[in-house]
Amino acid sequence: MQKPSIPKGTRDFDATEMARRNYIFDTIRSVYALYGFRQIETPAMENLSTLMGKYGEEGDKLLYRILNSGDFKAEVSADDYNEKTAAQLASRFCEKGLRYDLTVPFARFVVQHRDKLQMPFKRFQIQPVWRADRPQKGRYREFYQCDADVVGSDSLLNEVELVQIMDEVFTRFGIRVSIKINNRKILAGIAEMIGAADAITDIAVAIDKLDKIGLDKVNDELRERGLSDEQVARLQPIIALSGTNAEKLQTMSQLLAQTESGAKGCEEIAFVLGALQDAEGRSLLHNEVDFDLTLARGLNYYTGCIFEVKALDVAMGSITGGGRYDNLTGIFGMPGLSGVGISFGADRIYDVLCQLDLYPATATTNTQLLFINFGATEAAHCLRLAIQTRRAGIPTEVYPDSTKMKKQMSYANAAGVPFVALVGENEMQAGTIALKNMQTGEQQNVTIDEAIALIQGK
Repeated sequence: MQKPSIPKGTRDFDATEMARRNYIFDTIRSVYALYGFRQIETPAMENLSTLMGKYGEEGDKLLYRILNSGDFKAEVSADDYNEKTAAQLASRFCEKGLRYDLTVPFARFVVQHRDKLQMPFKRFQIQPVWRADRPQKGRYREFYQCDADVVGSDSLLNEVELVQIMDEVFTRFGIRVSIKINNRKILAGIAEMIGAADAITDIAVAIDKLDKIGLDKVNDELRERGLSDEQVARLQPIIALSGTNAEKLQTMSQLLAQTESGAKGCEEIAFVLGALQDAEGRSLLHNEVDFDLTLARGLNYYTGCIFEVKALDVAMGSITGGGRYDNLTGIFGMPGLSGVGISFGADRIYDVLCQLDLYPATATTNTQLLFINFGATEAAHCLRLAIQTRRAGIPTEVYPDSTKMKKQMSYANAAGVPFVALVGENEMQAGTIALKNMQTGEQQNVTIDEAIALIQGK
């Protein structure tokens, strides 16, 4: 018999892993809600007409297609079946596909339901997506995205709130981070200033690799992409710019004063950074915000402020990213709707929390109290007591079988249950339980109300 398995690039999650993942999702969800974002969900599958052509040629190749129901070959002749390519046949056999990301389905959602949406519309979405990519370490074919977007508003207050959300989420996780911010307009101004306005994407793609490949190789790549030695030389002081955010902003404002786009980008960065400080200029955040001129992200998509979050205590890529875009819904015939959004990388955050051992005990422990089973009479009594503890909000189990005490205690240990209740004939007559603290080994006879208070830490 063949050993059961799962498709490459997918994963099973055991109970501990799920508890940790839910801790991540619940934390992000609660902070989104704190800022007025409302949760939506879209179907796992979309019409292929919705998905195709939205991610470029390479992205289209990574879409999972779903075969039509019934006799999907009925309308295809034998000659067509033998002569057409797999891609051509797929277009005839498949009308639906699994969603590739949450952004395109969100754009479809906004256009489809625009008459019912109150603008600005603040939504968040935590759902899995699928990509027919080549599986490798840290890259999966099925994974979750945790997106939040505000559409229908040009206000930079939205950017400010998204930075505050990122700061709050990672503060709750206990992860020290650097929140990097830049502006697409500043990058456009830099390209214009050195006389390479048409090469903005090439410049951005190259300097975005500075941390990975170093300055010399970035310069080599810039030359390979068509920049002259003089243009590369003019970029050096910008790439190497250091100092406080205020010092970097002042320098860039002076350098880009004559470029309309660059000057506007500097104004936007100044507003966001200023709104994140108190009247004395002190940061209102727990984590640092870094004005980083080498931050580029997907410039064909973003049009204003862009964000990226890096963990400070773990070698890890970006764990959150996002930015301002001007035409989310234009792909569906509704142009001009501006928005700004972020996406938390749940899988990378999971790895960071594991490496730094930052999961709270409550994130991996569900059951707080286990009643030992001494027999049918005692179990029936414990079931009634368990109703009281559950009503008090204490996750409770009654061991289902009256097996050896050692086996039941081993179960409690393996599950990380912090308290065990032993209720035999004497305890039933006295109206008490013997409550054992599994961490300290201490055991005491208490009433059920006293036990609830002890477990709740009151």
